[in-house]
Amino acid sequence: MKKAIQFGAGNIGRGFIGGLLSNAGYHVVFADVNEAILNGINNDKQYKILVKDVECFEQTITNISAVSSISEDIIKEIEEAEIITTAVGPLVLKRIAPTIAKGIQARKNNGNKNYLNIIACENAVGATAILKEEVMKVLNEEEISYMEEYIGFPNCSVDRIVPPCTNENPLDVTVENFYEWNVEEAKIKGEVPQIEGMNLVGDLIAYVERKLFTLNTGHAITAYLGSLAEYKTVDESIKDEKIATIVKAAMQESGQGLVKKHGLDLEAHYKYIDKILNRFKNPYLNDDVKRVGREPLRKLSSKDRLVNPLMTAKSYGISVDNLIIGVGAALHYDNPEDAQSVELQQTIKDLGVKEAVKKISEIEDEELLNAIETSYQKLTSKQLA
Repeated sequence: MKKAIQFGAGNIGRGFIGGLLSNAGYHVVFADVNEAILNGINNDKQYKILVKDVECFEQTITNISAVSSISEDIIKEIEEAEIITTAVGPLVLKRIAPTIAKGIQARKNNGNKNYLNIIACENAVGATAILKEEVMKVLNEEEISYMEEYIGFPNCSVDRIVPPCTNENPLDVTVENFYEWNVEEAKIKGEVPQIEGMNLVGDLIAYVERKLFTLNTGHAITAYLGSLAEYKTVDESIKDEKIATIVKAAMQESGQGLVKKHGLDLEAHYKYIDKILNRFKNPYLNDDVKRVGREPLRKLSSKDRLVNPLMTAKSYGISVDNLIIGVGAALHYDNPEDAQSVELQQTIKDLGVKEAVKKISEIEDEELLNAIETSYQKLTSKQLA
């Protein structure tokens, strides 16, 4: 039987890619460190994906098992796998890379000439390439040569809102109906996996940036403005007319930059924006602004969902007033349970707004830094009320 490994058995791992792999006939091995989830999967051997949208329905996911990602058992699983996917968060990729490298070493030592494809399904540009680079740090020249022949590392873009929800069965996952998984076909090694829901593409970067700098940009700005206005969820936040107006305008600014950069159709892209805004309004998802806003330092970095679209649009002479508001709102994000939020607020306190932004985002443009500082100072819950 075909075997797939899904690193990350959280809501996204179970509710998105893991489910698609199981439905495609793979035995899916979930690799994680959460013993409660691992034991639950091994005991129940199934869970449900609860689709809650305009149309509500359930899918039962079977043919699954689980293994600790820090045990030696995972190496044996990697030896036998045909595909490995991840949903661990971009910052965790470097932690699982040595384990994947050990699995590749074992495959080489055992003379395994079957192809393996590894796909990092994360909200980051070139996440698989990042993972590959980390894996290569562990391997010697012979092992790298083996890897280049038999192990594929296609990049991908993923899109599905999977919020944390409390279900009667803790393994069950609540998701929206919409999803998109675009995979770079040219970098797949061996026979292309037949997985319904996996869209094979040539120019992946356009898909990655289209999603990251539209959905993720809008999602983040909604969460940061919503947090500032003391809303609890994304759907509550986007119902606020002032927030909705800023978010849509910011997504359009970002979209105009994407249209110029990738030659997209502007009217079609605006329809894509409207579809995303409707997804934000889904009340079934109960998507916590703290979840969406977490790790603000990463989200304010130069290549991520706030600063990258801002700089791209600005480079084409496009107005970025609302993207600037989004950055200003992110700088206000103050969550003592989020280590990056704590660090962000301390950096602003120590350096001031302009120098903090310069350090975190690598923006050097003084005019832009002044505009961000002005936006930060103007943004208050009263202004949004």
